[in-house]
Amino acid sequence: MTTAVSEKYSQSSQERSLILWFDEVGIKDIALVGGKNASLGEMIQQLTPSGIKVPHGFATTAHAFRFFIEKAGIAEKLRSLFTELDVDDVHNLQQKGKQARALIMHTPFPGELRNAIAQAYTQLCQKYGNDTDVAVRSSATAEDLPDASFAGQQETYLNVHTIPGVLAACHRCFSSLFTDRAISYRHHRGFDHLDVALSVGVQKMVRSDLACSGVMFSIDTETGFKNAALISAAYGLGENVVQGTVNPDEYYVFKPTLQQGFRPILKKRVGSKELKMVYDDGSKFTKNVPVDESDRAKFALQDEEILQLATWACAIEDHYTQVRQQYTPMDMEWAKDGITGELFIVQARPETVQSQKSQNILRSYHFTTKVNQTPLITGRSVGEAIGQGTARIILDPHKIDQFRPKEVLITNKTDPDWEPIMKKASAIVTNSGGRTCHAAIIARELGIPAIVGSGNATNVIKTGQEITISCAEGEEGRVYAGLLPYEVREVPLENLPRTRTKILMNVGNPAEAFSLSAIPSDGVGLARLEFIIANYIQVHPLALIHYDKLDDEVVKEKIAQLTALYTDKPQYFIDKLARGVATIAAAFYPNPVVVRMSDFKTNEYANLLGGRQFEPKEENPMLGWRGASRYYDERYRDAYALECLALKRVRDDMGLTNVIPMIPFCRTPEEGKRVIAEMAKHGLEQGKNGLQVYVMCELPSNVIMAEEFSQVFDGFSIGSNDLTQLTLGLDRDSNLVAHLFDERNQGVKRMVQMAIATAKKNHRKIGICGQAPSDYPEFAKFLVEQGIDSMSLNPDSVLKTLLMVAEQEARYEV
Repeated sequence: MTTAVSEKYSQSSQERSLILWFDEVGIKDIALVGGKNASLGEMIQQLTPSGIKVPHGFATTAHAFRFFIEKAGIAEKLRSLFTELDVDDVHNLQQKGKQARALIMHTPFPGELRNAIAQAYTQLCQKYGNDTDVAVRSSATAEDLPDASFAGQQETYLNVHTIPGVLAACHRCFSSLFTDRAISYRHHRGFDHLDVALSVGVQKMVRSDLACSGVMFSIDTETGFKNAALISAAYGLGENVVQGTVNPDEYYVFKPTLQQGFRPILKKRVGSKELKMVYDDGSKFTKNVPVDESDRAKFALQDEEILQLATWACAIEDHYTQVRQQYTPMDMEWAKDGITGELFIVQARPETVQSQKSQNILRSYHFTTKVNQTPLITGRSVGEAIGQGTARIILDPHKIDQFRPKEVLITNKTDPDWEPIMKKASAIVTNSGGRTCHAAIIARELGIPAIVGSGNATNVIKTGQEITISCAEGEEGRVYAGLLPYEVREVPLENLPRTRTKILMNVGNPAEAFSLSAIPSDGVGLARLEFIIANYIQVHPLALIHYDKLDDEVVKEKIAQLTALYTDKPQYFIDKLARGVATIAAAFYPNPVVVRMSDFKTNEYANLLGGRQFEPKEENPMLGWRGASRYYDERYRDAYALECLALKRVRDDMGLTNVIPMIPFCRTPEEGKRVIAEMAKHGLEQGKNGLQVYVMCELPSNVIMAEEFSQVFDGFSIGSNDLTQLTLGLDRDSNLVAHLFDERNQGVKRMVQMAIATAKKNHRKIGICGQAPSDYPEFAKFLVEQGIDSMSLNPDSVLKTLLMVAEQEARYEV
């Protein structure tokens, strides 16, 4: 507290102060200065010594607000207003809110309060310069509780100058305790309107208008995955990210290995970032201006800054978890000063959605029939659910009275003014915004699906149109025409048995990994690189290595667009592959994640961008140049090097040493040795840093020479599809002989039996990652009888197979 202020209130207790400085309050003082200001004080006192930077400032107290209300004699007038309140009647709500705000605004501040605010702001100016720029933020005494955020219910004013400017902004903040959305929110949360007081935080501005800012969570906002921090970023002041005015960049960082000193940036997604909020030189505080095209395509943050922010997120979460004596994931706002280049935390509050969910029930949404239509629009999915109803397009918050319960709200973006109708919606779709914008946060809190950043939903969808909103198909949310049938499955996760046989999961899509990690398992037995290459990379690796020599100019231009951020084109492949693998590895860390190296056939490789120039034509690609035979071949080894470098980055730079590479279609032990040597050239040295290398057991030669293969590899994974095909000598893609394909064939089972016996004799791990145990319970029982170490199953088969295996193990006392 300043000398002047401390002398003025030296005879009063802290509870009777009109002004308190941030470094005088902590998290225990929510009743004094509201959740936002108490949290700022807590961080300044407890976390700035460890290097976390928080802008300084002061707060008007709850006593100051009550002093104002009581001295003006308006408490009874406010209470009388709310006796006839009907929050479900939009017109009534708007009328009562307008009257309450007018009552506050038409009542002058008492002289004591004006003087206290003026003296405190003067003290800030002495520290930072005359007429220093400040943010004036509302902080209610009921906000930022662990089970109720109250985020955005009251007003914030940025780039405020001068004593009159600060006083005016504080007055408007006081009145914003009675915004329509705040009244509605308190009513539905059971808070008495006059029991809640309003504190105002006056905080030195961070010049992010000259740099960037955003929001971050110490938990994945969609799945509740606790080990990842999510950071969103856009240019300019942070209100655009919070309000969903722009589609920001998104970054995910893996917390456990970050705290061990590694650099585990799992995902980087560039947002369009079309606008930035900057200071206005005129009568307004701020304005939005377009972002240059060249800057839109760039990431707003450097990797070092991403890692710094994520480190702070971990520290803040750890601190609040310790203070509250229970796990407390955090929702934070950050800003970068464009003058000094420094990063700051400007707000922190408990996350209030995922942290409140039951961990004992696994709930999932599924369409009951296959969807055979192209989505009307797509965007970023929020909430892993499906919703549907009649669309209602509303572009102006003053027209929200048109909205009807259970309709789907379609709009450009939302802010807290929309909340009275958002709680009535079955789903929400917005043109702009990212996963940390207002619409996303409120949708999660309400438990309804939302799609944000769709671009043009308000043009494509029509009011009155029946639509289905799916956020249950990964990171991409989809809007379909019509009311498609779906079901909700709930699986209890309590009291599940533990089995000797490890129950692993087949995971191909990194976008599903965090969600799938909630299913109890012992890790991943098969992560296919093909999905990541085909869907995330899309380009043949040799087309990147020999980009300048590409013949097809159309293909070259497409590759140029995909790799626009990369002057070194092969680095695009390494980055994308590393992050895809790392996301899966992080989701199941520290359990093992077995990553099968690429196993495209020549015709599949040819379908990648630029692939036709580098791939031969084969009569039977299924039995041709695939798997291990490519890795050491002069025609492909440079491409395989990119895969090795990607996995080395995952293990060495990100610290995800739970990744186990696996070699597919390895025909002979000698071929295996050549592949192992090729991997070592690029830093994947077997035995170093705990690196194990497995081999697919999918060829008769793998079984017959399992003894010899055991001398080369650390473990086996039976690929029942190819093993059945090659044991029975049939093409599983041929309709003429498809009826003969059956993993339960006695010949196939004998091959499996031999492989397991030889592997165990040589003390090598052996599992199965084929489809058979998922499709046929009796085959899974057979594997238990043989003493197999693990089964890797499709996600929807994990729990039922786990129960069956437990029963079978008890029967055979394995």
